[in-house]
Amino acid sequence: MDINSLPAIVTGGSSGLGEATARHLASLGAKVTIFDLNAERGAIVAAEIKGHFEKVDVTNEANVTAALDNAEKKHGAARILINCAGIVVGSKTVGRDNIPHSLESFSQAININLIGTFNVIRLVSARMAGLEELNEDHERGVIINTASIAAMDGQIGQAAYAASKAGIVGLTLPVARDLSRFGIRVCTIAPGIFITPMMSSLTEEVQDALGAAVPFPSRMGKPEEYAQLAQQICENRMLNGEVIRLDGAIRLAPR
Repeated sequence: MDINSLPAIVTGGSSGLGEATARHLASLGAKVTIFDLNAERGAIVAAEIKGHFEKVDVTNEANVTAALDNAEKKHGAARILINCAGIVVGSKTVGRDNIPHSLESFSQAININLIGTFNVIRLVSARMAGLEELNEDHERGVIINTASIAAMDGQIGQAAYAASKAGIVGLTLPVARDLSRFGIRVCTIAPGIFITPMMSSLTEEVQDALGAAVPFPSRMGKPEEYAQLAQQICENRMLNGEVIRLDGAIRLAPR
């Protein structure tokens, strides 16, 4: 797939991995629409990359549908979807004083990270399926989701987060198979320890310690490296139904 001039949607595109990906796709000539709840920051990023912004709750069908309509009017129907929207929830299954994990926070993680991702996938892919083929392989589009190495190496206190990301890992192959007849590819990136707004709030000492745990390169990943992999997935048509760890060979310890 040649990214230049193609309409793209990046959820969670106002910060972190999503922002880096939105900027990178725009630098390659894509017409990028950012979906995010942070309207102030999202509008700034969209303006800087000459893209478009829509305030979107990925769990809300009507909201996503309306945003897709607006994005299509602005740039045309999306050929690229990058799902980066998500939240982090940290809580033990049973905490201090034998207090059980909040069911509300567990449900929130599943709802936003997993159900929100699938909601956008299903609504975007239904539109992609009716588009003209792009090349001799009958390709119509590509969808890239964001999981986490916590899906495989979940640490203490990560039950909700790990479960939500494991769900994304689990849907990757069946959704890729579902959409194969339409020429739509589906892959998932599982990042390791990356520099994100949450990580940037930690002290430099803590950040250095986290980076030192990565075998090679011994540092935290850069959002731009996630964006580079997203580009490579878009461009390499044989990448389909795959979950790719982007983690410098780290395997998370229990805590």
